[in-house]
Amino acid sequence: MSNKLNSNPKLKKRQKNRSHVGQLLLLLCMGVFLCIGLRFSYISVFKHVQGVNLSQLAHNLYTQNKVIPSKRGTIYDANGQPLAEDTSKYTLYAVLNKNYLDINHKPMYVTNKKKVARAISDVLPISYKQALKNLSPKNNAFQVEFGSAGSNISLITRKKLENKHVSGLGFTQQPSRIYPNGEFASHIIGYASPLNTKNGSSQLVGQMGIEQIYNKLLTGTDGYSEEQKDSTGVEIPNKNNKSKKVKNGDDVYTTLDYRLQSLLETEMTNVYNQAHPSTMNAVLANAKTGDILAATQRPTFNATTKQGLDKIWRNTLVQDSYEPGSTMKIFTVASSINSGHYNGNATYTSGQYFIDGRVVPDWNPAGWGTISYNKGFALSSNVAMAHLEQNMGPKTWRQYMNRFQFFKPSNTGFSGEENGSVQFQYPIEQANTAFGQGIQVNALQMVRALTSIANDGKMLQPRFVSKIVNPKNKKLIQELPPKIVGNPITSETSKKVIKHMEDVVYQPYGIGADYKIPGYKIAAKTGTAQVSDGKSGYASGDDSYLYSVAGIAPANNPKYILYLTMKQPKLPAGKTASQLMAQIFNPVMRLALEENVNANNSNDVEVPKIVNDSIDDAKNKMKKSKVKYIVIGNGNKVMDQSIDPYEKVTKDRLVILQTDGDKKLANFKGWSRYDVATYCRMAGISVDLQGDGYAYQQSILPNSPIYDMSKLSVKFK
Repeated sequence: MSNKLNSNPKLKKRQKNRSHVGQLLLLLCMGVFLCIGLRFSYISVFKHVQGVNLSQLAHNLYTQNKVIPSKRGTIYDANGQPLAEDTSKYTLYAVLNKNYLDINHKPMYVTNKKKVARAISDVLPISYKQALKNLSPKNNAFQVEFGSAGSNISLITRKKLENKHVSGLGFTQQPSRIYPNGEFASHIIGYASPLNTKNGSSQLVGQMGIEQIYNKLLTGTDGYSEEQKDSTGVEIPNKNNKSKKVKNGDDVYTTLDYRLQSLLETEMTNVYNQAHPSTMNAVLANAKTGDILAATQRPTFNATTKQGLDKIWRNTLVQDSYEPGSTMKIFTVASSINSGHYNGNATYTSGQYFIDGRVVPDWNPAGWGTISYNKGFALSSNVAMAHLEQNMGPKTWRQYMNRFQFFKPSNTGFSGEENGSVQFQYPIEQANTAFGQGIQVNALQMVRALTSIANDGKMLQPRFVSKIVNPKNKKLIQELPPKIVGNPITSETSKKVIKHMEDVVYQPYGIGADYKIPGYKIAAKTGTAQVSDGKSGYASGDDSYLYSVAGIAPANNPKYILYLTMKQPKLPAGKTASQLMAQIFNPVMRLALEENVNANNSNDVEVPKIVNDSIDDAKNKMKKSKVKYIVIGNGNKVMDQSIDPYEKVTKDRLVILQTDGDKKLANFKGWSRYDVATYCRMAGISVDLQGDGYAYQQSILPNSPIYDMSKLSVKFK
C-alpha cells in the first residue's frame, strides 16, 4: 500500500496539500487565540473597551450616589422667633397605567376611580366631580395631576390622603419655604422659591427682601454619599467610597420684634379696611440704634401662599418716592435753628405770603393773624416755613437737605430704591420745599433723617439685620452693628426741635392732640401733601392727599421713632386722617414704650415650653412659673402659645394657649389691644379694634361659640 502511494504522484500531492491546510488552520487558530489573549490582557491591564472605562462602568453599575440636600438658613426676629424656615411641599399625582405593578404584581395604579375621587375631594379643595374628571382623561395618560388643589400640599395633608388607603396615589416632594406668620413684614422678609439646578435637583432661591439680599449666606451646599452594592443590593464595605458633608445655610437674625410687628400688622389692616388708601407705610425704629423694630406696607401679601403678590410687587418703603408734606417742616426748623437763623418768638403774618408774584398759602387760607414762628410750627403753617427758608437762604437750606441725606439711598440692600429728587431752581420752588412740596423722598430716608432729631443730632443707618449665625455651632459669622452715617445738627438743636414737636401734641392750638398717650410724653408732627397727577400738577378732590405723621417718644429721652404714611384714603364719615393714623400710632407706640419700661425687670418670669403638652400639664407648668395665662378651646392638647418658650416676661403679661378643641369667646374687659389682637389672630376671628387703651366693650358676648360668630368689634379707652 505504501508503495502504491509513493508511486501515485496525485495522491502524494493531495496529502501534501492537506498537511499545509492543517498547518495553516493551526497557525490561524493560534493567531486567533493569541489575539484574544492579547485583547483580554489589554483589557485586564488598561480596562478600556472602545473608549469605555470598564472599571468606571462596573463602579457605576454597583454604586449608588445619594445627594444629601442642604437646609436653607432660618430667618429670625430679634428674639429668636422664626420668621422664615424650610419645609417640604408635595404634589399629588395618580397613576392610571395598568402595567404599573409592584414586585409582588399588586396594582400600583388607580383601581377604583370613584373611591379615589371621593378620598381626594374629602381632603383637598377640589370637588368630587372635578377629581373624577381629572382621573378620566380622554387620552391614555400614564398619570394625572390635580392642578393647584394638588400642589403645595403639606406633610399633614399628605398623611391624611395616605390614611385613605386607596391605590394609585403618589407624591413628588420639593423643598419649600414657610412663613408662619402670614402677612408679616412680607416685603421686608421677602420670599424664596424653588428653582432647578444643573444636577437636576431643586434649590430654594431668594426672590425678594432679606431672602434675596442674603441669599448666598442663607443657601447651603448639598452633600453626597457613595455606596457600593452587590447584585442583590447588599452594601459592600469600601474605604474608597467618596462622600461630602452637607453644609446648611447660615441663619439670619433681623432687628424685628415679633410682638410689635404683629400688632402693627393688625392695626394697619384695620385702618386699611376702613379707608382703602392706595398705599400705606409704617416704620417703627429704635432711636438709639437705628434698628427697625417693625415695618410694613399696604397692600401686602402672604409670603407662604403668595396671595396678594400680584397686586403689589414693589417694596413701597424704598421703591416709592413722594412729597412728604408738612413732616418736612421738622427738618426746616432744625436747619434754621442749627444755622443760627431761627427766632421762635419773632412774628409774621399768617395766611398768605407772596414770592415773585406767586402765593404760598397756609392750609387755613384766612390764617391766624400775626403769630410767632413757634406757634406757626405747632399750627403747621406753610407761610412760616417759607419765611424760614428765605431767612436761611436757598444755599444753606439746600446744604441741610444734603446733610440729612434726602437724596442718597438708604443703603438697606433692598433693590430698586428711589433716591428722590427736588425742584429747586426758582425762589417759589425753594420756598415750597421748606414745607414738603416739590421734594421727593422715600419712607426710609425720612426715618434715617428722623434719627438725627431723636438721637442728639447723630444720624443712624436704618438696620434690618443684626447678625448672621452658623446654625450648627451658633458661631457668629457676621455682625452688623449700629452705624452713625452723619451729624447734620447738634444735640442742642435736636432737643429744641423735639420741644417744638411736643407743642404740636400738647399746646391747645397744636394740631396733633390725637397722638397723646396717657403716661408718656409724645413729640409728633403731622403732614398733608397733595399727590401728583402724574403730569405737571396735582390731583384734585378729597381723596387726593398723602397724610403722614412722624412721632418720637418718650420726648424727654427718645427711645422710639414711628413714621406712618397713608396715600389717597377714602375717609369714612366722621373720621379724619389724623384719627385713623392714631389708631395705628397710639397702640403700637404704647406697646413699645411698655416693653421698654419692663425691659430687664428683675421680677420677670420665664415662659415654659408647653406646645404638645396635655392641657393639665400645661396649666401646672404655667402656675408653677407664675405666668398669667388664658386658654382658647376645650381640647386636651396645647397646639400653640402666644409667647415663645423661655422668653422672660413681666408677671402681668398674658400668655394665650391654644388647644385643639371647640372655642368660646373670652371676656376681653381690661385687656390691652395687643392681647385682644393676638387672641383673635390665634382663634381665627376677624376683629375691628376701636379706640386706644384697654378693652371695655365687645360686640359679642363672652362664651359665645367662636365657630358661629360674625365679625367682632372691641372698644378701648
